[in-house]
Amino acid sequence: MKAIRGQAVSLRGNPFLSEDCLEHVADALILMEDGRVTAFGPYAQLAGMLPADVEVVAYENALILPGLIDTHVHYPQLQMIASYGEQLLAWLDKYTFPAELQFADDAHAEAVAKLFFREILGAGTTTAVVYCTVHPGSVEAFFAESERFNTRMVAGKVLMDRNAPAALLDTAQRGYDESKALIARWHGRGRQHYCVTPRFAPSCTEAQLDAAGALLREHDALFLQTHLCENTDEIAWVRELFPERKSYLDVYAHAGLVGPRSVLGHAIHVSEADFCTCHSSGAALAHCPTSNGFLGSGLFRLFDALDPKRPVRVGLGTDVGAGTTLSLLKTLGEAYKVAALRGTKLDAVRAFWLATLGGAEALRLDDRIGRIAPGHDADLCVLDLAATPLLGFRTGTCSGIEELLFVLMTLGDHRTVRATWVAGECVYDNRRPGDPLRYPAQDAMA
Repeated sequence: MKAIRGQAVSLRGNPFLSEDCLEHVADALILMEDGRVTAFGPYAQLAGMLPADVEVVAYENALILPGLIDTHVHYPQLQMIASYGEQLLAWLDKYTFPAELQFADDAHAEAVAKLFFREILGAGTTTAVVYCTVHPGSVEAFFAESERFNTRMVAGKVLMDRNAPAALLDTAQRGYDESKALIARWHGRGRQHYCVTPRFAPSCTEAQLDAAGALLREHDALFLQTHLCENTDEIAWVRELFPERKSYLDVYAHAGLVGPRSVLGHAIHVSEADFCTCHSSGAALAHCPTSNGFLGSGLFRLFDALDPKRPVRVGLGTDVGAGTTLSLLKTLGEAYKVAALRGTKLDAVRAFWLATLGGAEALRLDDRIGRIAPGHDADLCVLDLAATPLLGFRTGTCSGIEELLFVLMTLGDHRTVRATWVAGECVYDNRRPGDPLRYPAQDAMA
């Protein structure tokens, strides 16, 4: 058994649809065993459950949250984050594809995967939906590193058989065969989930999209990720490439790719009919505010997507490299600005729902992650309320938990993350001597 104590918050419902969803415990005790939460509540009520030999890790002047969930991120793009001056299609040709060519080298993929996990765990993210590259070795490197940390991850090999450099193209058959082999090796292994990953409609022929649909039909509980309506030039290109389809989303629906475990990235320029299709099919949208702003792609209609009349599942994505940070705290701050530019206000409770339980619901994993609750995975993020002098000064003036959460999403970043727990093990502790990041096996030996 492991035990931690401190102020904690968790969401128990969707605050876009109902009230009183925030659960706040000013002095909480969280008990964990076999990777799961076994008890969560006020310390005064639960302290009697503690065995005498269990040491309680106490976090003072801190806030404990469920581990954060990133529903759209490209780990191979770390090396070209902060690339200047292009919109989506030119950006892919000039920066993204050259970076991804390097993943033909397995050693390069392993090095970038290690850096990616160091960055996201240091930012409090414990689950992500991740694009690898067309190379199977990029998937192997990613899942192998995830397995070392015992993180719950969703990832897959990118499928592209046209409109990219020749060395990044597969074929419909090869993409199917390589994906099938990776599914057999990784899907359901520990906490790993496989995600069928056609990059976006312009990079795939109909044959490849159909092959992706076949994979989904042949295997239980697979995920599907791709991009949708990110850029107006992209949408026009899709119309040229698929003139017989009613819409960009219809391209995917025709191939059987729009369903309850589909995660569609960006979705800025979608129609009301598209929202209705996502609602009826159960498909989720990944809101990527830093990327959408950086590339000048547009403003996601968050409150339209979550309209109570036909709510669509929505999570938050950092994207990277078009995104500017792997910190979901900073991404929440940008989501607030996007909402404000659209004439709406994203309050802190709704924002933190997007980064926790909302992301879990988008992935149909809300029975396992996204909350601090008995039976859920013990994935936790601990925020330091005085991580910087300004943050400490400002949080000291907060009059309530909602104001505190808003300050954290406005001023917080990776420095704010005090510790990250994965399946009941502290894998990141910024006050640990030496390297703050540690595989669980290392922690057990220490």
